[in-house]
Amino acid sequence: MLEKLDKDMIEAMKNHEKEKLTVIRMVKASLKQEEIDHKKEVNEDLLIDVLNRQIKMRKDSISEFEKGGRQDLIDQTQSEINILMEYLPEQLSKEEIEEVINRLFEELKPESQKDMGRVMGQAQSELKGKADMKEVSNMIREKLEEH
Repeated sequence: MLEKLDKDMIEAMKNHEKEKLTVIRMVKASLKQEEIDHKKEVNEDLLIDVLNRQIKMRKDSISEFEKGGRQDLIDQTQSEINILMEYLPEQLSKEEIEEVINRLFEELKPESQKDMGRVMGQAQSELKGKADMKEVSNMIREKLEEH
């Protein structure tokens, strides 16, 4: 994925795709910042973390833009999210996420909300980058309430 990011950046420069180029440069800058600030090695996992953070920031912005009735900014931000999503692994469907959560419940046998952290930790290790972890957290919380 890191190589794809570099290739796409060069391609965006050649094709004068300003928006895509800007988004890719932001991701690369965030990767570099993580490497410097936290002494982390730039790898696929770090890229997934950075991409998820960038997407989350943009989703939060969209909700603010909706409050302000700024459809132009909503469209632009959604377009940026679509570019970022290209670099994440294939996203799982809601049904596939439910299957993983059901399996985790069978394995871990959580009994109450106190077990949320344990279940969420396992879910994160299996679903990171493949699903919106906020949605996964909500699904786990609902299932724990059913117990």
